[in-house]
Amino acid sequence: WEENSLELTGEYEIAAPRERVWTLLNDPAVLKECIPGCQELTANGDNEFAATVVLKIGPIKAKFNGEVTLSDKVHPESYKISGEGKGGIVGFAKGSADVHLADNGGSTALTYTVHADVGGKIAQLGARLISSTSKKLADEFFGKFAKIAGAPVA
Repeated sequence: WEENSLELTGEYEIAAPRERVWTLLNDPAVLKECIPGCQELTANGDNEFAATVVLKIGPIKAKFNGEVTLSDKVHPESYKISGEGKGGIVGFAKGSADVHLADNGGSTALTYTVHADVGGKIAQLGARLISSTSKKLADEFFGKFAKIAGAPVA
């Protein structure tokens, strides 16, 4: 089995107080909406969820079944969101993001570091494609999250 690892970092400015951002980061409905390709996210207990995600990585479209876990929580400052999925013959993907929230005068600075590993047939697609896809997925997740969190509260 081939395996590929990578690391990404990024930052978002969210137009919402840190406490609201923290609450939403821990809300399964919000997470489901933000996780790219997420079809199902079901609580398996505290901070653990079963997930079904469909992703297209280059020419390969795969359905991953796996878990999403929230850990290392420091309210309302930081946590780690981890996911692991098996995509049958196409291989597996696992990753985690260390998310940090800082008060920024009424808004919140969200920074993240993503670590991702893919193995199997997907890993053979090459580091560049996997890296660009991972970056796109991270931007999609955090971009969508920033939009939801920063939306005016009705």
